[in-house]
Amino acid sequence: MPDPKSSRYMKSHEWVSLEGDEAVVGISDHAQREITDVVFIDLPKTGRKVAKGEAVAVVESVKAAFDIYAPVGGEILAVNDAVTQNPGLANSSPHNEGWFFRIKLDDPKEAEALMDHAAYEAFLSSQS
Repeated sequence: MPDPKSSRYMKSHEWVSLEGDEAVVGISDHAQREITDVVFIDLPKTGRKVAKGEAVAVVESVKAAFDIYAPVGGEILAVNDAVTQNPGLANSSPHNEGWFFRIKLDDPKEAEALMDHAAYEAFLSSQS
């Protein structure tokens, strides 16, 4: 399963774990704590082409709805049906069972522009 320390991050708190020319995407532990109790997740359709930064999913909590953005551009290869059936997995296991989708990268260099774990932790510290 994806390792938070080897993942890359967006300022909007999505993570991406690279696996060759594919990647797994989800929300960070920080994001799930801020969102609180996730009650619904709408994921993109398999086969959809998405651009980096495009709103591709929605997470609803007991307090609000949040857009989820594609950290990289590419084609959605698979979605995590378990997290749509049990949205609480995004809270209890955001880097493992709570992943959102798998994507085939259009350009692997896009992921290099994202923050590594240390930079993301520094970003979080600067926001508090």
